[in-house]
Amino acid sequence: MKVPFTGGPKRPKLKTPDDAMTLMEHLGELRVRIVRCLLAVVLGIILIMALYDWVLDFILQPYKDLCNSKPVGFCGPGTTSAQLYSLGPLEGLTTRLTVSMYGGIILALPVLLWQIWPFVVPALHAKEKKFAIPFVFSSITLFLLGGLVAYLTLEKSLEFLIAWSGTDVRATFQVSKYISLVGLMVAAFGIGFEFPVLLVFLQLVGVLQPQTLKKQWRYAIMIIFIIAAVITPSGDPYSMLALAIPMSIFYVISIFIGYAIQRSKRRAAEAAAAG
Repeated sequence: MKVPFTGGPKRPKLKTPDDAMTLMEHLGELRVRIVRCLLAVVLGIILIMALYDWVLDFILQPYKDLCNSKPVGFCGPGTTSAQLYSLGPLEGLTTRLTVSMYGGIILALPVLLWQIWPFVVPALHAKEKKFAIPFVFSSITLFLLGGLVAYLTLEKSLEFLIAWSGTDVRATFQVSKYISLVGLMVAAFGIGFEFPVLLVFLQLVGVLQPQTLKKQWRYAIMIIFIIAAVITPSGDPYSMLALAIPMSIFYVISIFIGYAIQRSKRRAAEAAAAG
């Protein structure tokens, strides 16, 4: 007698937050999700590698715009064009791999976040699990928004860094160093823009209260500016303000969202008591 194929072991359904999976079930699920994440990243890397020239030109555009707007010699001796230099036989290859890896991870973000979320969901109640899609969508949107702000800020950051190098110093950038700066800026801004998602999640699970955030807002804003100054790779004031100001705005917005969550929970509790 043939046994029908069911597609492999399925994750047991957890009816309450107190339900638990066995250690072997956790390890089996973790293996499957790691494989899915790796496949998504590899596919993203392949796509970016195929479009490498276009991607590199896009990354270089802020530097090109800066050089075109400045007098001869600002971006290198006797030139107004942006040029990157490879100082080793392997630097071109390693740079291509680095760009492809960064781009692959960004393209795979929806899959990565969707695979990470189920490990958080069992700790939440049924009414809170409905926030899965909004959380994943908002996380991706805010990360991409942060990367966009970093990209738009890059020209001013480069201008500041080159100008402050000194009048006798001429800019000659290694391609690997330039890509590293862009990658770190996108990562710093992307992670910084995830700040409201973290605050809303902590309020959702009851770790933080909006009243506490409102009471401590002065200290929070000061800490935000300090963090922005520390994690900004270029260290210039333009990047610091471009990161700190949106994070401060997001802090205030997260307080209003926290109050909305409290009202929703209160109404649900009153309805349950009345019923």
